[in-house]
Amino acid sequence: MGGAAVASLAATRRRSTLPVSSLLHRAARGLHEATAAAEEDKARTRRRRSSSTRLLGPDISDTWDPAPRAAAREPPPRSSAVDCESTATIIDGKSIAEDIRLQISEEVRQMKNAVGHVPGLAVVLVGDRKDSQSYVRFKVKGCEEVGIKSLLAELPGNCTEDEVVDSVSRFNEDPSVHGVLVQLPLPQHMDEEKILNAISLDKDVDGFHPLNVGNLALRSRKPLFVSCAAKACLELLLQSGIDLMGKHVTIIGRSKVVGLPTSLLLQRHHATVSVIHAFTSNPEEITRESDIVISAAGVANLVRGSWLKQGAVVIDVGTNPVEDPASDYGYRLTGDVCFEEAVTVASAITPVPGGVGPVTIAMLLANTLDSAKRVYGLSDPTP
Repeated sequence: MGGAAVASLAATRRRSTLPVSSLLHRAARGLHEATAAAEEDKARTRRRRSSSTRLLGPDISDTWDPAPRAAAREPPPRSSAVDCESTATIIDGKSIAEDIRLQISEEVRQMKNAVGHVPGLAVVLVGDRKDSQSYVRFKVKGCEEVGIKSLLAELPGNCTEDEVVDSVSRFNEDPSVHGVLVQLPLPQHMDEEKILNAISLDKDVDGFHPLNVGNLALRSRKPLFVSCAAKACLELLLQSGIDLMGKHVTIIGRSKVVGLPTSLLLQRHHATVSVIHAFTSNPEEITRESDIVISAAGVANLVRGSWLKQGAVVIDVGTNPVEDPASDYGYRLTGDVCFEEAVTVASAITPVPGGVGPVTIAMLLANTLDSAKRVYGLSDPTP
C-alpha cells in the first residue's frame, strides 16, 4: 500500500473514533450531573423534613423547679400591717361564683319544667391523689347545689388506658350525660392526649378537644366550649369592670388548661398578650410592663411585688399547698403571687383561696348547662 493510502486510512479511522469518544465523555458527564442532582434533591428533601420538625419545636415540658430567681424566698410574715398598707381591691371570686350558680340553678329548674330533664356531668377520676379527689368533691358538690346530675367513675392508678377510655366511651353514649371530663393529671404511664381525645366533642365541657381549641384560636369561629379556668379569668376581669381592649396582659404559664386558652380568649378581646414560661429569660421585666398579670405557673410565691407595676391587676390562678404547722391540715393553700407584697402594689387582686377556684367550678357548671340546652333545643348558647 502506498504512503498516501496509508495516511488516508489512518485519517478515516481517527474520524470514525472521535464521535465514540465524545459520546462516552458526554454520557459520563451526564451521569455525573444526574448523580449530583439526585444528591441535591435528597439534601433538599432532608432539609425540608428537618425544617418541618424544627418548626414544631422540641417537646420540652415547662418545669419551674427549682423555682427561678426570687421565687425561692419566703413571703413576709402575715400581719395586720398588711391590711393597713393595702391599696388593692380584693376581687371576691366566691361572691361572683355564687351569683353565677344562682342563675344556673334557676335555668336548670326551668329546663326540668320544660323538658323533664336536667343537665348531667360525668367525671372520670384515676388514682388516689388527694388534690384530685378534693377537686372532684368540689365539682360534685357544685352540681348538687344547682340541680345538675353528677356521675363519677373512679379507677385505680394502675389501671390501663383502655379502661379509662372505656369509661369515657360509656359516658359519651349516655344520653343523660351532657358533659364529660377526665380529672387531670393522669398517672405518668398514660397517654393524656389519647384519653382526652376520646371525649365526644359535644360533651367536652373542659374545652380541651383540638377542635374547640382550634376554633377558639380563629376569631371567625366559635368553639362549643372554652376552658373553664380561662373563662373564669375573663369573668373575674369583666365583672370587676376591667377594660381589656389594648391592654398589655402577661400570662405566666402556657398549659392547655389555663395559659393557652386564656391567651387566645384575651386576644378575642383585643388585648396585647405576652406569655411567660419556664424558659423566659426576663420574666420580671415583662410583668413590670403589664397592665394585667395572670399567673398559672403552679409555683408558690413566684411573682413578687417587685414584678408588678403600680396599679396592675393581678389574677392568681395558682393553688399551691405550703406547710403550715398552725393549720388544722398541716398546710395552707397559697397562690403563685406573693399576696402580702402584691397587695400593696396592685390596684386589684384575687385571693387564694376564694378567687379563681370557685368561679372555675361555676364555669364548668355553666358549660354543662349550655351543652344540655343544645341537646334539648332550648337555646343556641355561646361559650
